[in-house]
Amino acid sequence: MFTGCGTAMVTPFQADGSLDEATLRKLVRRQIEEGIDFLVPCGTTGESPALTLEEHLRVVAITVEESRNALRRVPVLAGAGGYFTKEVIELAEECQRVGADGVLSVTPYYNKPSQEGLFQHYKAIAESIRIPIVVYNVQGRTGVNVETSTLVRLAEIPNIVGVKEASGNVSQMAEVCHRVPGDFIVLSGDDAITIALTALGGRGLISVASNEIPGPMTQLTRLALQGDFAGARAIQRQYMSLLQVNFVESNPIPVKWAMGRMGLLDPVYRLPLVPPSEANGKRIDEVLESLRLCAEGVGVASSR
Repeated sequence: MFTGCGTAMVTPFQADGSLDEATLRKLVRRQIEEGIDFLVPCGTTGESPALTLEEHLRVVAITVEESRNALRRVPVLAGAGGYFTKEVIELAEECQRVGADGVLSVTPYYNKPSQEGLFQHYKAIAESIRIPIVVYNVQGRTGVNVETSTLVRLAEIPNIVGVKEASGNVSQMAEVCHRVPGDFIVLSGDDAITIALTALGGRGLISVASNEIPGPMTQLTRLALQGDFAGARAIQRQYMSLLQVNFVESNPIPVKWAMGRMGLLDPVYRLPLVPPSEANGKRIDEVLESLRLCAEGVGVASSR
C-alpha cells in the first residue's frame, strides 16, 4: 500500500493562522491528479508539533475524504508520533477512527529512549490499532537512531510494515534492506538519495519536493523501481537544485515559501517557524525561476 512516491504534505494556514481547509483540499486534489502513490498528512513537513489534536485529526480527515471522493483512491499514511507513548497511542487510534489507512510514527524525541524502549514503544502502538505502522527514523531531528537490530525485531510485529529511513547513513540503509524481511517496506526519507536506496532494495520515497513537483518525483521513483536508473537520474539532474534548496533552512520553511511563490498557498507559518531569511528566500526564488516554477507575474524582483 505504501510503496512508490508519497508526499509529506504541508499544512496550509490562513493569514490569521487558522487552518486553511479550502487550500488543503486543493493541494490534495492536485497530488492525486498528478499521480502520487500515497499521501502523508501531519508529519514534520505538515508542522504537526504546532497543530492542536482537533486540527491534526481534521487535516487527516480532509485528506481521507478527498482521496475517497477522487476518481483514483490514494492511501493515506497519517503522522502519529511523539515522545509520550500513551498520547501517541491515543492519536493513532483517532487517526484510525477518521479513516487513515496507516500511521507514520516518528521515534520519540528529546527523551532519547534506549533500543529496548523504542521496541516497547512501537509494540504498544501496534497492539492498540489494526492499521499498518511505518516507523520514522530521523536521528538528526529526534536525537535517537533506530538500530537495524531493533528494526528487525519490530518487523516481526504483523502490523509494523515498514520504515521511513532518514538517518542519512547510507551504510545503515543498506544493512536495513539486507536484514529485514522481503515484504518489509523501506522508504527513503530524503529526496536526493531515493535512487540510491532503491538500488539497495528500497521500495520508494516519502517526499518533500513532491509538494512542489508531484508528477516528476512520482515518475523518478517509478523509474527507479523499474530499474531505469538512467531515466530516474535524468529527472533528478533536472530538479537537483530544488531538492537541495528545500533544505537551505529547516523543513518545511523553504518548501512552504516555494509553494507560495508557485501560487499554491499563502506561506503562513506557526511559531516557532518563521519565513526564510531574505538571502535564503532569494535563493529559493532563483531556483524556482530557473525551473520556471514561479506563478505568472512572480519573480525574484517581486520577492518580499
